Amino acid sequence: MAPPLTRRTLLQGAILAAAVPGIGAGAAATASASASAVTLPPPRAWTLHPFPLDTVKLGSGIFATKRRLMLDHGRGYDVNRLLQVFRANAGLSTGGAVAPGGWEGLDGEANGNLRGHYTGHFLTMLSQAYASTGDQAYADRIRAMVGALAEVREALRGDPRVLAVTGKWGGAHENVRGSYQYVDLPAAVLGNAAAITLSVWVKPTHNADWQRVFDFGDNTTRYLYLATRNASGVPRFAITTSGPGGEQGLNGTAALPLNQWSHLAVTLSGSTGTLYVNGAAVARNTSMTLNPSVLGTLANNWLGRSNFSGDPVYAGAFDEFNVYARALTAAEITSLQTNEAKNSSAGLGNLASYYFSATTGGTFADASGRGLTATLRRTWGGPSHPGFLAAYPETQFIELESMTSGDYTRVWAPYYTAHKILKGLLDAHLATDDGRALDLASGMCDWMYSRLSKLPDATLQRMWGIFSSGEFGGIVETIVDLYSLTGKAEHLALARLFDLDELIDACAANTDTLDGLHANQHIPIFTGYVRLYDATGETRYLTAARNFWAMVVPQRMYGIGGTSTGEFWKARGVIAGTIGDTTAETCCAYNLLKLSRMLFFHEQDPKYMDYYERGLYNQVLGSKQDKADAEKPLVTYFIGLKPGHVRDYTPKQGTTCCEGTGMESATKYQDSVYFKKADGSALYVNLYSPSTLTWSEKGVTVTQATDYPREQASTLTFSGSSAAFELKLRVPSWATSGFRVTVNGSAVGGTPVAGSYFTVSRTWRGGDTVRVTIPFRLRVEKALDDPTLQTLFYGPVNLVGRSTSTGYLPVGLYANAALSGDLLPSVTPVSGKPLHYTLNGTEFAPFFEGTEDPTHAYVRRAEPRVVFGNTDSGVANPARSDGTTLLDEVWAGAPFADRSALVTRVRSVVNAWVSAGLLGQADGEKVVSTAQGATFVL
Repeated sequence: MAPPLTRRTLLQGAILAAAVPGIGAGAAATASASASAVTLPPPRAWTLHPFPLDTVKLGSGIFATKRRLMLDHGRGYDVNRLLQVFRANAGLSTGGAVAPGGWEGLDGEANGNLRGHYTGHFLTMLSQAYASTGDQAYADRIRAMVGALAEVREALRGDPRVLAVTGKWGGAHENVRGSYQYVDLPAAVLGNAAAITLSVWVKPTHNADWQRVFDFGDNTTRYLYLATRNASGVPRFAITTSGPGGEQGLNGTAALPLNQWSHLAVTLSGSTGTLYVNGAAVARNTSMTLNPSVLGTLANNWLGRSNFSGDPVYAGAFDEFNVYARALTAAEITSLQTNEAKNSSAGLGNLASYYFSATTGGTFADASGRGLTATLRRTWGGPSHPGFLAAYPETQFIELESMTSGDYTRVWAPYYTAHKILKGLLDAHLATDDGRALDLASGMCDWMYSRLSKLPDATLQRMWGIFSSGEFGGIVETIVDLYSLTGKAEHLALARLFDLDELIDACAANTDTLDGLHANQHIPIFTGYVRLYDATGETRYLTAARNFWAMVVPQRMYGIGGTSTGEFWKARGVIAGTIGDTTAETCCAYNLLKLSRMLFFHEQDPKYMDYYERGLYNQVLGSKQDKADAEKPLVTYFIGLKPGHVRDYTPKQGTTCCEGTGMESATKYQDSVYFKKADGSALYVNLYSPSTLTWSEKGVTVTQATDYPREQASTLTFSGSSAAFELKLRVPSWATSGFRVTVNGSAVGGTPVAGSYFTVSRTWRGGDTVRVTIPFRLRVEKALDDPTLQTLFYGPVNLVGRSTSTGYLPVGLYANAALSGDLLPSVTPVSGKPLHYTLNGTEFAPFFEGTEDPTHAYVRRAEPRVVFGNTDSGVANPARSDGTTLLDEVWAGAPFADRSALVTRVRSVVNAWVSAGLLGQADGEKVVSTAQGATFVL
């Protein structure tokens, strides 16, 4: 293991050394002719290695069915819609594509400040889809997206260039909404004229109020402007030397149509100002006292931008902007409606005249003869580094550096979004060996390092501790993964710059400080810290991650494997007290699975894979609706565990973080079915799932045939070469009896232990068959803070009641419990519907079924009377002060070999309760007598 590296050492090394030459934009930037996979080198610290997705093929079953829905969505969705926000940010043509909306668009929550994240998720989904299926259609889509993103970065690296579109008279320039571009005019453009006409053709594409056609001013006190829409939705011209309260204005009478050319003109002469729309005078003010000569020379002379920073940049096209040092007549204005200015009776503006089709660059010549060249600019200037890539300006990253508290309407997790894009690019490279994707990813890390390495550690600690705005997701893991390919010291140093020391130190000391923290802001941090341990050997990272995991599982975990309420954690051990409509954010389960998997690579504690099965077979599967949809992936945000909750598969405004991770989950279901020992000495079977593993190093193929969890067994068949290794079969923690293994029909010796791995060691040959039997039993799990609030499990499957009731369903399960302790005899199977049961008239079904039925994940346990084998003793079921009932204590002794053993247990418990004064002697005798006479299922 490498010796621990300090942050200072890494930073100095990044500055002074160049471990590997930077990835250039030359050979590395070309796409492979045919897609092929690249594999990340496994860390030396991992004692267990995963198999690549393309070596494990899913067979028919619940996973393949769910995956098919997502594969179809990924294959059919128009990726140009995802690229729209990136192209717009770079001032490129969007080809008429409409952004997905919701969080991935300018009109979504918090002004669309998270846009770009969903595109990264989609790239990862496509990459996993290609790796899993080999379908070239996914590789083609990946290459198209990567190529477009490369074009976006190239455009951002330079000054903005005209976007030529069809104009009123020929060519025109379009400001794509989201480009934040404007035309900067020289200060002399108004010529200090006492009389003036400003004439322009516009084609607005968005209906936001206060978009400026032009704005000439020094600040928000001294200016004149023309807006396409005021607060009433009509054009407005105004001039002032004393701010909004002193404006002398002209208001139109009707809204300008979108996506159509309109002519606007303003004339000022003496005390009269007139506003013309399409040649008609729509407003006149005869009390005007202000004109450009009063304003004097102004600092900001803009087309498309306001002197008020909160106003939107104009979205739409410009054609012909002319400024005249006189007030045109109504006839001249009319002439401009049917003629180019040069052919009209008005002629070209003598103060300024611009034809926006006259260039392919970023400057516009002045046809007035005054030589006032105009320049296309971005409101935010441009990137601080050539590696910058995003779907919005760099401003969110800049503003975060001075923030002291979160405000997602200003800054919404920019490094979180950067992570999704970075991860998508890295996955695209790994799936297709597209060097452009690697170049883009490496450039992003170079850019982030150039920003963050300049900041004091105190600033970084403050940033990463800010709720929402400072969230950075799993970026550390991805940066370390990238570092394993580039070897650039700056990249490892960058990963260390995301250390949140207060959290790391608390968790390393096993001090639980999670109460009140935003859950999904912190879970993926620890997967990254484990990777930092791999890269640096610093043990505090791994220790912190292990301890953190145990603070969540089971202390803040719902039965389905989810965590959080309203996105946040509450106090340790509080489960019942947090259940509601906003419990169990789906992203949290996704990230807990990743962390569990990562920890298992270091330490083969079966608890990690027990959790993995729980979360995967319940929350993750259940978060995907069992329905096809071309527009949406149909994945929950909050799963909701409140009684009667109906899952929402199109949450919020769409394209949320959970829909993004949901796309990823559904295309990598097989990633943890099998692992191998680092030295190749063992094969771990972690999940019982229909699949085929190709273990090329051994020349062995393992085919697993099962309908698990509808089937309580699985068969593994070997083919290919002979190879000696240990086969390690997971014995789930709930499989407390009956777990059996046969090889070629013969029982394997040994005693399987629940919550462990059962080892079969031999030389495996083609044709060998292993049969694993895993008997299920119906059991309950109790909420940590309320033992009467319980959730039902049959084997790995969480069973939920389907009922419109909004109160907890009262459920009794001991009445016909089996001697084994299995509660299944108390429920009735539903014919033709595997894993469906009825109890007291309510149907219980697997949580993993993605329906819109109202569900009850938790029920209220109610065993009011002592009943054995459906025989009622007539005695009330007494309870201790902690809620434990007499029946709870009796059945805690299961399994029982026979009825006699059960009766012995009943007599012992009854005697203790009678002695404690909790049960009368006569009632105790009735209880024992009932047990003696009852008939039990074995």
